[in-house]
Amino acid sequence: MSAPYATQSQWVPRPGVQQTPPYHIYNKNIIRSERDERDYRLIRLQNGLQAMLVHDVEADKAAASLDVAVGHLYDPLDMPGLAHFCEHLLFMGTEKFPRENEYSEFLAKNNGASNAFTGTSNTNYYFNVGTPALEGALGRFAAFFYCPLFSPSCTARELNAVDSEHKKNHQSDIWRIFQLNKHLTKDGHSWNKFGTGHRGSLLQAAKDAVRATGSATSSRVPSPTSSTGSSFGDAEDGGPVGRETRRRLIEWWTKEYSANRMRLCVVGKESLDELSDMVSRLFSDIPNRGVDPLPAIPDHPFGSNEKGTMVAVQTIMSFHAVEVSFPLPYQPARWKYKPANFLAHFVGHEGPGSLHSYLKQKGWLTSLSSGPQNLAREFAMFKVTLHLTREGFSNYRDVILAVHKYLSLLRSSEFPPWYQKELSIINATRFRFAEKQRPDDYAVWVSEHLAWPVERDTVLSSAQLVSEWDESGEGEKEVREILNTLTIDEGRAVVMARPDEFERVFGAEGKPLNWESEPWYGTKYLVERFSEDFVSRAREPNDIPGLYLPKRNEFLPENLDVDKLDVTQPARRPHLIRENSLSQLWYKKDDQYWVPKAQVCVDIRSPHANASPKTSVMTRLFADLVGDSLTELSYDADLAGLSYNYASHSFGTYLIIGGYNDKLPVLLHHIFEKIKGLKVKPDRLNVMKEQLKRNWENFFLGQTYQISEYYGKYPLHENLWLLNEKLPEIASVTVEDLQAHAEKFLSDVSLKILVVGNMYKEEATNLAEAVEKLIDPAPAKPSELIDRPRILPPGSNFIWTIPVPNPNEPNSSLTYYVHLGSRNDPRLRIVGSLLAQILSEPAFNVLRTQEQLGYIVACSQWALPGDVYFGIRILVQSERHPTYLEERVEAFLDFIKSKLETMPESEFLEQKTGLERKWREGAKNLVEETNKYWIHIESGIFDFHRRDNDADMLKDVTKEEVLSLFLSNVHRSSSQRAKLSVHCVSRKPRPKKLSSMALLDVDAALEKHGIALPIDWMDRLPEADTITGTLQVLKEIIDDPAAAATVESELSVLAEKYPDDSDRHGVLPAGYIAIEDSKKFRDSLKVAEGAVPLVDWGDLPVSRF
Repeated sequence: MSAPYATQSQWVPRPGVQQTPPYHIYNKNIIRSERDERDYRLIRLQNGLQAMLVHDVEADKAAASLDVAVGHLYDPLDMPGLAHFCEHLLFMGTEKFPRENEYSEFLAKNNGASNAFTGTSNTNYYFNVGTPALEGALGRFAAFFYCPLFSPSCTARELNAVDSEHKKNHQSDIWRIFQLNKHLTKDGHSWNKFGTGHRGSLLQAAKDAVRATGSATSSRVPSPTSSTGSSFGDAEDGGPVGRETRRRLIEWWTKEYSANRMRLCVVGKESLDELSDMVSRLFSDIPNRGVDPLPAIPDHPFGSNEKGTMVAVQTIMSFHAVEVSFPLPYQPARWKYKPANFLAHFVGHEGPGSLHSYLKQKGWLTSLSSGPQNLAREFAMFKVTLHLTREGFSNYRDVILAVHKYLSLLRSSEFPPWYQKELSIINATRFRFAEKQRPDDYAVWVSEHLAWPVERDTVLSSAQLVSEWDESGEGEKEVREILNTLTIDEGRAVVMARPDEFERVFGAEGKPLNWESEPWYGTKYLVERFSEDFVSRAREPNDIPGLYLPKRNEFLPENLDVDKLDVTQPARRPHLIRENSLSQLWYKKDDQYWVPKAQVCVDIRSPHANASPKTSVMTRLFADLVGDSLTELSYDADLAGLSYNYASHSFGTYLIIGGYNDKLPVLLHHIFEKIKGLKVKPDRLNVMKEQLKRNWENFFLGQTYQISEYYGKYPLHENLWLLNEKLPEIASVTVEDLQAHAEKFLSDVSLKILVVGNMYKEEATNLAEAVEKLIDPAPAKPSELIDRPRILPPGSNFIWTIPVPNPNEPNSSLTYYVHLGSRNDPRLRIVGSLLAQILSEPAFNVLRTQEQLGYIVACSQWALPGDVYFGIRILVQSERHPTYLEERVEAFLDFIKSKLETMPESEFLEQKTGLERKWREGAKNLVEETNKYWIHIESGIFDFHRRDNDADMLKDVTKEEVLSLFLSNVHRSSSQRAKLSVHCVSRKPRPKKLSSMALLDVDAALEKHGIALPIDWMDRLPEADTITGTLQVLKEIIDDPAAAATVESELSVLAEKYPDDSDRHGVLPAGYIAIEDSKKFRDSLKVAEGAVPLVDWGDLPVSRF
């Protein structure tokens, strides 16, 4: 696929000056939104790299993203996961900046962060940083692409990181089903590849090569002091196998990472000339290797064996789903009319006459989504994904048939041009009033879209705008071409559920359950072809009378006027403009974004919302049913750019509405009419109960770090009901119960309302009055409806050990919390925040990068309920036992003690400067601004200027203050430290490893029984030296079944005699207190005061409430 899309004459040469190499500038203006005041320039370096430069004079955060046009589909056949491994190892130092955490540390000190991801056809690297530090960050970033070290000492560690990432995903249905879909591909297609990789997939080729050459014979013998991160001997680089793996990586990187495959976006405050010269200076050293700039795979992975089939898949979590997918041409080439999006508009519609509405009325559906998915460069899928109720799953064949009936309806229908015009208006309005994103998100979006096959001046607009159909008929022709391929013969249906559900449903059909296993995740599946009878029925015209095409969208905004006023400086906070015994109304007119949009937040608190586990369940079900009843109405509003979220919390419910303000009052009125007048229907209540039960049960099958976090918060909350207290209550909720609860819940409430955006004060007041009138409650006491935390006593060390609920989950986790104090103390709040920042980057570098404890490692502040009290939380998810993880956290804190004691003043100043930049960073759009205010209003603190005031006070904070707080509240040497840790322990036994010492003794142990081994036997070991893997190799070598028991016995003896460090559980700290009864422990903790207003702004003349 040739590189898009500009003639040579459109590139104007810019000669080199001093240290800046020459480059070319694209000479057409980049099409952008009329409201976008940023300046854009596209340049091409001499090495072929294209870069979009974005000059944003208002930026307080800079960013960059570099997209490489190769992903995991370009892995060598014998090294699955190599592109992903490259992404990991690339960050580990460069010739110019050899320290392996130089990049991350520089970013952390300058209010920045970075990440990367490996896709199917691309790999994207990106960062954000404070604007003054852009050039320093960009220089470190650029070096990764022309002089990476691929440090030998990091090879084994990053192999472990990739392996840990795979194990994190191993019990995730999303990853399992994704890989199964790839596995069920026609023979020889690259889509079949295993993109994540793990130790085994990455090392097997190197092991085979070492074994074939015999080069490992002398060096393969393990050293007694070998790194526990390496399975391969006496070298930190993983020995001969590790070195061969690194050699193959460098060989692949040298071949595939070429400047002409790279597309860069840089967002900064510098002028376009300065940004252009900076990029040319820093990125021109990347070599152009003369490869295809946009390698493509034009062949679709669906062949004749894949089409017309149904795949049944066993899931880990409890849910029922059907996904119907069809081969689709690569859609970016069809950017003008976007025909697949046009069809998705109909198939995914939720209004009257839709497929969603029909299946929901049958009681079969909980959600439906539809749309094109670009799988890789040059091929795509059209997908319809339906999440079903238990009854819906029992009728899965009729569900699949209904999808095809709706597609038949579309094929037989005429499409008046107003359908496309409506979509064109929606997209044009969204493009016209697009607000800024976070700069790194935007840079990633731009760098990826630079690979689209479009004229260079339309890079920003082509993905976002849709043209109306013209007289040529080309637009509708594209739609019909796709629609005619969305047939039962061309598609595949994937049916997903737990094994017991397949036994229930397939068993009733008399269907044999001959399960197969996908090789990488072990996912159980079976494939069958649709019967001729089913295919015949699916081909027939639509005969379901409830299906018809949607009407015109009544929520399209008509008034898009913005009252833009001259302001010297935007107001820094909202104002309290109305208050009575029932509600507070806070308001701020938009004075910086100038878009016809508004955000409205309504917090509805009631003393009846959370009085018991059952009332908590009913409050949640009430919120769910309100949303469920509004689906048909709200879908058009959402399409037109007006969305809402109504959900429950521990004291009631909240409503957030955002989007174009023209029709916002209409939607708000409909929502509160439904909140007040909801009539609970038995069938929908049963669906919501089933869905809620499933969601809460599935939580315990998710990531273990989320479980330990959840339990860590429980004792520190005054009145939080655990899920295992609420789950048994779901079944008992009746229609009468819920109807009575809804009335009682709304009988006395306290309201807080915030309106921000393109609305006048009078309009905001009218909204508040309408809400009060529609609900018509008695006032509740706000002081009784605030979150209060429970506080750990000084000098405490509590450990709560719980098992991981999923018996097949290999990962344990540790949540480790130390209490700091009250955020109402400004000095403590500021010093604690600075301490948390100083801890964050080293925690990741030491515990994840260096010690390789696990893929998930984090350290941050942890605010307790009510947002008054806080502490520091360290989180690790790992295959290692939580006791060992706690040991390593304590060792890490010892390291931090030394680091703080010896930290130069210059480095301390860098940390303060980075935190100050973070606090002074402004909101990028209306939603971010609203969220910033809502935190203070919802909590009742109202300290809107906190960040600016804290940034001012930060300047005179000393290192001694930070060290003093660390020693008194964080380090284990303190007698006053208050600490709680949650140990979430995996129940899946780890395969026991043979240590280096044990492997050295294998020969001697077997010689006692007359068993001699060849000198190179260790070269045949699998990727990890487990007892099972070693035994299998030795059985193959010895080839004597009678000796197998002897070998197994001796290996077990050696494993006990010389235990591997990775099998050590660790030792619990002295003086800890085990939590045996969590409720009793929680009740023993002191309840602290909740939030109170810290500032009286005096907005109203007299406040009577």
